[in-house]
Amino acid sequence: MLRKILFYAFLVVQYSWMAGQEAGTRADTVSLIYIGDIMGHDRQILSARNNETGEYDYNDVFSYIREEISDADIAIANLEVTLAGPPYTGYPRFSSPAALASACLNAGINCLVTANNHSADRETAGIISTIQKLDSIGVLHTGTFVSRAARDSLYPLMIREKGLTIALLNYTYGTNSIRVREPAIVNMLDKDLITADIRRAKGKNPDLVILFLHWGSEYESVPSRTQTDLADHFFSEGADLIIGSHPHVIQKMEWSKPDSSGKERFLVYSLGNFVSNQRKTRTDGGAMVRVTVVKQDGSWKINEAGYFLTWVYTPAGVNGREFFILPGSKFEKMPEFFSNPADFEQMKAFLKDSRTLLYNQNVNVHEYVFRDNAWGLYW
Repeated sequence: MLRKILFYAFLVVQYSWMAGQEAGTRADTVSLIYIGDIMGHDRQILSARNNETGEYDYNDVFSYIREEISDADIAIANLEVTLAGPPYTGYPRFSSPAALASACLNAGINCLVTANNHSADRETAGIISTIQKLDSIGVLHTGTFVSRAARDSLYPLMIREKGLTIALLNYTYGTNSIRVREPAIVNMLDKDLITADIRRAKGKNPDLVILFLHWGSEYESVPSRTQTDLADHFFSEGADLIIGSHPHVIQKMEWSKPDSSGKERFLVYSLGNFVSNQRKTRTDGGAMVRVTVVKQDGSWKINEAGYFLTWVYTPAGVNGREFFILPGSKFEKMPEFFSNPADFEQMKAFLKDSRTLLYNQNVNVHEYVFRDNAWGLYW
């Protein structure tokens, strides 16, 4: 009975969120969504190709998740490919059509972080090409730079929305042993460098300092000691939120409410895959995390945080497979949507496994559940 009461209490809040301006959205409330790995495997590239025109279009990939993304004021995702031009290839050296980034923007993703282990897959020219193509479509980005001078002038990325100022920093543990040559820059996960950058960011007086870190061990559901130690250090230096990617599976989330000094911490160790052709257990989906901050007594505080579980549906299509990102809680009640019952069962297995992990390990971060045609937090 208590769970039911809590759900409907939060349902009222979430219904107002989805209703947008009609519900009287306040200028002192800002919502942020964090999205995991956007990959570009060979089958994804083939699926996006129009065989008649030779053009590429990824918009359908986001068609079932667009509403949830675009409702947020700020949506930040990890772009784990280069946009280096043809030949377009997937693993191990990714280069996707620029149409992938355009589709991200069309879906409501207004910021992409680009420092990850595939940043240098097409070496210096690929790094620079990726940056130029993102600039050409007007999407915010950070983590890689065309030169040292560009980094000095553009970093940290300052995002301003409805009175909130965010300093966004992005780093990767490595680039798969591919050397990054001048003039290009890829931000590396160096403790001293990041400490200095946090201090520099704090000097710009942002309301929030957010780190987006590409770290951890692939396919491990439990954070490593290195991750936990680094997180503790960066929080002690002034980071407010830390968002992780790279393991390609979900890891736990922690929201530490304000202590006696007023300091709070929000940490996601790994968001998992947002879209990819990885189909093994735990890699075929991820978590999209939504954080709402409000202005209280002149400062910004987190007043709500939760996650959407997402799953990649890959039915048969003209070019082999199609790719669609599904909000799991909505589609787990729609078995008739799936052309193959085995796909429905695979999605349910992903949701069950993810819920077990996060229910047991998360701290104060709960799932957004779709009920009675609205999203609500539920636990």
